[in-house]
Amino acid sequence: MTPTDMNIRDEFPLIKNNTVAYLDNAATTQKPQCVLDAVNEYYTSHNANPMRGLYELSLQATQAYEDARTAAAELIGASSEEIVFTRNASESLNLIAYSYGLHNIKEGDEIIVSVEEHHSNFLPWINIAGHTGAKVVYWDCEPDGYMNPDTLSELISDRTKLVAVTHVSNVLGRVNDIRRIADIAHEAGALIVCDGSQSVPHMKTDVNDLDVDFFVFSGHKMYGPMGIGVLYGRKKLLDDMPPFLYGGEMIETVTKERVTYAEVPHKFEAGTVNAGGAVGLHAAIKFMNGYGYELIEERERELTRHAFEEMSAMPYITILGSSRFEEHNGIIAFKVEGVHPHDVTAIFSDSDVAVRAGHHCAQPLHKHLGIMSSTRVSMAFYNTMEEVDRFLEVLSGIRTKMGY
Repeated sequence: MTPTDMNIRDEFPLIKNNTVAYLDNAATTQKPQCVLDAVNEYYTSHNANPMRGLYELSLQATQAYEDARTAAAELIGASSEEIVFTRNASESLNLIAYSYGLHNIKEGDEIIVSVEEHHSNFLPWINIAGHTGAKVVYWDCEPDGYMNPDTLSELISDRTKLVAVTHVSNVLGRVNDIRRIADIAHEAGALIVCDGSQSVPHMKTDVNDLDVDFFVFSGHKMYGPMGIGVLYGRKKLLDDMPPFLYGGEMIETVTKERVTYAEVPHKFEAGTVNAGGAVGLHAAIKFMNGYGYELIEERERELTRHAFEEMSAMPYITILGSSRFEEHNGIIAFKVEGVHPHDVTAIFSDSDVAVRAGHHCAQPLHKHLGIMSSTRVSMAFYNTMEEVDRFLEVLSGIRTKMGY
């Protein structure tokens, strides 16, 4: 597979057949034809309810579903029995909060939550604290977005039961030192829950190297379908956790007197599973592995460098977070002096450039940084320098369009 702009982009029907410069990849990525084909092939040739029948179609569906689990496990260095399929990272985090947090966190305990979290790794812990009488302790970042482990060491105590932190900020693009954070948490006897939604699509990730207890990500941010998410948990933790949802296929036996639940991971996957989504995720993983993380990281780094350097030279642009492009990992959030982010995004839209405006489901971080909202441009390896130049050209004329 020769990594040229043309053959990468030819893999994506929406991009190939559309004039839009799609630069909102932190929200969701476009889907390559191989993923669309895999989902279609499953539903046209192998569709049946997995794990429900002994006839050939059901066995094929079960095998396809479990093959996807194996691929997801291998992608992050886990074992298959440590991988639970969910709808998305948000559901994965809620599963952890309810099944682990509600049953292991007590009154007087503390939960440390970083200020950089997406609401999906923020709100569940506030909810658990409200139910249990525990206290949420907020860990603030430095002005440049650095989550200082020394600050965590000052906050953590023998009352801390869990640390919730993102691997890569969906606003600032900064990569946090998860291994050091995990070491600090474990030394205090606490667990670490890590949101990998913005890391797995863009950088090689190994849960063993990170030494995390729980790790989550979504298929739709890594070229897979919407509606499929992944939860990694240490097997011993998953074994000890009660189910999150109850219904079909998450049981071993049911009588009027007694219920025995299925082994992990199946006890967390009640009801008819999203087999088509899992098949699509498997195809997306194959697609990414085909190009390789080295290429993905190199292309996104060069796109980010170009955008960052040009934006830094514009006096009316304020880039949030670090002053070094290397610490933005394909994501640049910014403010245009005197122009509301929604107006900024509308002007981009008029020029067929797709970027995101708002708080990006990270209101506490924006408040900590002293602003209400921002505009975000985010790259994927299928983007081109020409698209970034289109973005920069529109950006350079926004204040003129607004009458400044």
